[in-house]
Amino acid sequence: MTFKDEQLPREKVFRDPIHGTIIVDNQIILDLIDTPEFQRLRRIKQLGTSSMTFHGAEHSRFGHCLGVYEITRRICNLFQRNYPQQAPQDGLWNDQERPVALCAALLHDLGHGPYSHTFEHIFHTDHEQITRRIITSESTNINRILRRVGNDFPQKVASVIDHTYQNPQVVQMISSQVDADRMDYLQRDSYYTGTNYGKFDLDRVLHMMRPVKDGIAFEINGMHAVEDYILSRLQMYLQVYFHPVSRSMEVILDHLLMRAKWLYQHPSQYQPEFMPRLLMPFFNGHYDLNDYLTLDDGVLTTYFIHWMNSSDKILSDLAQRFINRRPFKSAVYDQQTRFMLPKLRELIATAGFDVDYYTAVDSSYKLPYDTYNPQDSKPQTQIELIYPNGELTELSQVSTLVASVSGREAGDQRFFFPREMLTQQNDIEIFEPIYEAFQHCIKNNQVVAN
Repeated sequence: MTFKDEQLPREKVFRDPIHGTIIVDNQIILDLIDTPEFQRLRRIKQLGTSSMTFHGAEHSRFGHCLGVYEITRRICNLFQRNYPQQAPQDGLWNDQERPVALCAALLHDLGHGPYSHTFEHIFHTDHEQITRRIITSESTNINRILRRVGNDFPQKVASVIDHTYQNPQVVQMISSQVDADRMDYLQRDSYYTGTNYGKFDLDRVLHMMRPVKDGIAFEINGMHAVEDYILSRLQMYLQVYFHPVSRSMEVILDHLLMRAKWLYQHPSQYQPEFMPRLLMPFFNGHYDLNDYLTLDDGVLTTYFIHWMNSSDKILSDLAQRFINRRPFKSAVYDQQTRFMLPKLRELIATAGFDVDYYTAVDSSYKLPYDTYNPQDSKPQTQIELIYPNGELTELSQVSTLVASVSGREAGDQRFFFPREMLTQQNDIEIFEPIYEAFQHCIKNNQVVAN
């Protein structure tokens, strides 16, 4: 049995607000979508806490994964139509790579947990590593279906995700500076957040792509479409992904889970009102794949609602702040003003807040585009443009627009603190000088609060 042997007699169509239709014409792909492991992605938001800033951002990783699959399917079709392999090692597209490309695209985010990045930080999980485990573990439905293609097929799919697969064209389709993953999430996140920042000419970018010996390049006359994509990505990070309210809610979520973990690890100091059994393996640091796959956003939210009535005042307060959307305020600081942070923390502590749970610093920076540097810990594959004569050149060498942002980080550093520090506290007049001193420090040292 091969991948081609499982072609559907009639294609299945998923309606999608971004791509119009997502076409599935193979039983393997359809069966993967129907697995419990993949269906779990319906219950995990793509943008985590961003839905508390952009109320439309309720979309899931399920829809995103289908979108990445669809873009990859279109790339395979374009490559096979326009650049089919004529001889081994000629640098053109070998359509025998289609099965592994499609499956890797569909499954690339399979290991994301609830509120992905915050959960990873607290419990030291790695979604890419867990994705590979789900794909390669013989205990999963995903693995059983992939093995219908071949016993070594799950490992091939996993190797695309960890960038070790032998064909760089397939790897770059799924993970590069212009890949199906980024192209889908920019358009999808832009649509659901109600913003225009992530919109670019997807059709033009796809039609300018072509396979080359060491990966994927873009025709030189498609340069402006790629420039547009890069600027769209930069704007999405600055305006959406780095939004201070979303980051504030992530801080609260992070500290809420941190507090819960500490309390349940110290039973002599805390007697819980109920036992969050699905989280206990993570509190204890001994979890298996099945424990991980039982979790989703809804499970965590249910526990947060329970914790709103906890006898522990910090756990209860943080849970209420998260559930009822009461974000921390934040102040932008830099190297010249960071010296004020200890003083600000001291005032916050004097006002009665535990600074371990009620303050945080967060640095959010993004490189709009980075040229290849093999010395980096995770070097980026640079964007190559190809001339009609076959000569290749790196994008920033011919684009003054991209050269102007290449290697330059964009973003800011923020200090997060309780909103109450900027509010007149009528019920605790004894602390009024503390609040005045706090606001005086921020204003006089130009630490911009918002």
